[in-house]
Amino acid sequence: MRDGCPNTAKLHSPLFVQLATDLLWTQTKNPAKEDPTTHKAVVNKRKELRQRRKELKRRRKVFDEANNIYTAKPYSPKMLGPNGAATDENGNPEGFRDDLNMVVMCPDCKEYPPHLVEEFSSGDMVCGSCGLVVGERIIDTRSEWRTFANDDQGNDDPSRVGDAVNPLLNGSQLETTIAFGDGRDSKQLARLQNKSQNDKASKSLMQAYKEIGAFCDSINLGKNVSDAAKHIFKLTYDHNFMKGKPQEAVIAGCIFIACRQTGVGRTFREIFQVTHVSKKEIGRVFKQLESFLQKIKEENPRGAGSLSNLDGYKASASTSAEDLCTRFCSNLNFRNAQKIENVSRALARKTSSVSELAGRSPLSVAAACIYMASHLMKEVRTSKEIASVAGVSDGTIKTAYRFLYQARDRLIEKEWGADQKAIDGLPIN
Repeated sequence: MRDGCPNTAKLHSPLFVQLATDLLWTQTKNPAKEDPTTHKAVVNKRKELRQRRKELKRRRKVFDEANNIYTAKPYSPKMLGPNGAATDENGNPEGFRDDLNMVVMCPDCKEYPPHLVEEFSSGDMVCGSCGLVVGERIIDTRSEWRTFANDDQGNDDPSRVGDAVNPLLNGSQLETTIAFGDGRDSKQLARLQNKSQNDKASKSLMQAYKEIGAFCDSINLGKNVSDAAKHIFKLTYDHNFMKGKPQEAVIAGCIFIACRQTGVGRTFREIFQVTHVSKKEIGRVFKQLESFLQKIKEENPRGAGSLSNLDGYKASASTSAEDLCTRFCSNLNFRNAQKIENVSRALARKTSSVSELAGRSPLSVAAACIYMASHLMKEVRTSKEIASVAGVSDGTIKTAYRFLYQARDRLIEKEWGADQKAIDGLPIN
């Protein structure tokens, strides 16, 4: 320390010297008058750094006395040492480094400089003198302007450049992004650009699509169901069907209809457990959606434009008990799952002849059929176990089973493999 100021002349960090200089020049009006010692030390350090940089540049060149100028050092090949490694001027082996002077040449004609031609259409690098293929699978780094629709006219098609247009969003989705710079004006310009391109409609659609994807994943629905639900939601959004309706209920209705259209029906109860929208609200929106989609189909018989998932849309019936048997049997982990599934599905198909089950829910009918099939195949599951999977009460299953038991003589077939002892041993309720 000298006169309360640090002796910066002894510091050897250029970054620190630059920072100290900027700080002194901004905080003092005349640094040379108020602190001449520090200012002189900074000036000397700058001068020393400039001389050091000039010396480093001079070492990389050779002085030409004839022309009185400095020229680049001529390249001299490295000599290999006793162990096969390149050595420096002192004879010490050099470390490994990439040889940036490697030149790709034709091994046949060995012409230098090489006359190589890149054929991006075939992805080959060919020697222009002898025609030998030197390299293959060359990556085309040029802009992709070619179109096959107007090759005979010799025109380009710039519309093919960029990402594919997403039919689920509005507009062409071609936006310009301004990067944030260091200055205040650059940041403000980027912020204004983002505001001008902020599409609220696409933002709300993306949020709805995100919720649909999350709901479908939570109940193990495939991508085809998720895409169909998104297409239906896009139709409702474009035709202002959502006006006056909660978005959660519309999303639940879209998922329910998409499940039926793709053949993986789900019940109102299952959709309610995922979306937390009441079954009454789902049913109300579902009926309105069915009539809305039927109207869209009548206006455009060939489908809903680019929404190919709705081509050939038809109002589907409610989920049958036969379809529910497959899913419930897989969740009950039977050892002979395929056999019990076939028997329960056959029972569900024949329940149409039982008049007492005509007004029953498909859930209770499917659960009762599985309950009877498990006893026939001697792999018993209790009504409580089936109720936990089907989502109905124990008493509801037993009530539906009681009607099946009364009609067992005309429902059970010999081809199922159930012996008479198993039929006689069926529980009464």
